[in-house]
Amino acid sequence: MRSEVTVTFQNSPPLRLDLNEVQPMPHDMARQWLDEQFTRMGCEPLRPTGKLLTADKVLVVAQAAGPQQFADAAWAQAFARAASAALARPMIHVDVAAMGLTY
Repeated sequence: MRSEVTVTFQNSPPLRLDLNEVQPMPHDMARQWLDEQFTRMGCEPLRPTGKLLTADKVLVVAQAAGPQQFADAAWAQAFARAASAALARPMIHVDVAAMGLTY
């Protein structure tokens, strides 16, 4: 089965991160990695209630990272592995410009 994370920023071509030949990240490690990035980047929850869904965390980490952080291939690969494992989905599209996430 195909496994890929695509990240789209405004005025940039989509960034496709292929996970077909990559070792999957364990679910608990994926959540921990996203938590660390969320904290390190000073991200804020999207919802006024403060509730933070995993999908929201993936989206705001991608937004905070921006195209500059995704230029680091190792970081981008770690993001893709973490997003795929945390959301338990093989195909994910993170549309930062539209603030949307599709599977």
